[in-house]
Amino acid sequence: MRFLVFQHIDIEHPGIFREYFRDDSIAWDAVELDAGEKIPALDAYDALWVMGGPMDVWEVDQHAWLKPEMAAIREAVAVKRMPFLGLCLGHQLLGAAFGGRVGKAAQAEVGILDVELTAEGRRDPLFDGLRDRFKALQWHGAEVAELPANAVVLAQSPLCKVQAMRIGTHAYGLQYHTELTPETVPQWGAVPTYACSLDRTLGKGALERLKADADANMADFNKDSRQLYENFMRLSGLRRKLVA
Repeated sequence: MRFLVFQHIDIEHPGIFREYFRDDSIAWDAVELDAGEKIPALDAYDALWVMGGPMDVWEVDQHAWLKPEMAAIREAVAVKRMPFLGLCLGHQLLGAAFGGRVGKAAQAEVGILDVELTAEGRRDPLFDGLRDRFKALQWHGAEVAELPANAVVLAQSPLCKVQAMRIGTHAYGLQYHTELTPETVPQWGAVPTYACSLDRTLGKGALERLKADADANMADFNKDSRQLYENFMRLSGLRRKLVA
C-alpha cells in the first residue's frame, strides 16, 4: 500500500502518523510542492493526504502550484474516489477545490484550544471513540468561511465554525492539528510566519508556554491521532485491503 502526501514546507509532514504508516508497512511519497516538485499520476496511490503550510489558498500569484494542487485534489476525491485527509491548509484546499470560500478568519486561532464535535461529527465514523470535546493545537489565521455545497461540518470551535468537514463519504478535512510530536511546536516556532502569528496572538515569549502546554497534552494528542488513524483506515476500506 502506498500513500501520496502533499507538503508545503518540509517540517509540516505527517508527524506522528509516520509511525502508524510504518507499523502498517505503508509506503508514502511526499511531494514538496513549495520546492517545485511535480505531482505524480494518482493511479499508483491508495490515499491522498495534504498537510499544512504557511501560505494561503488564495495566494496563487506567489505560489502557482496551488492551482494544479487543487485540481489534483478534485481528481483524487471526485474522479478517483481516493480516501483523503487534509490538515489545516490541506483542509482549506479541500474546501476551495470543491467551490467553498476560504478567507481570513476574524481572529486567528493559535494555541492549545477546545474543539467540539457537532451532532453530525458524533455520528461520523472518523470520530468513533473520540470525546465530544477535546483539546488540539490550532495555528491558523484563515478558515473555510463558506462550505462547498456537498460538505458536512463535523467539528467546530468558538472562533471557527468549520474545524472538521466531510465531503462525500471518503474525504475529510481537519482545521486543527492532530499530527503532533514533541518536535512539532519548536520546529514550527522557528518559521517566521508562524512565529509572528504566535507573538501577535499570545504575546512575546509565547513559544515556550505553547511548547509546555503541548507537552502536557501530548499523550492525549497521540491517543486521539491513533484513534483517528484507525478510524480512517477502517471507514475507507484500507484496513481490509491491508489484511487481505
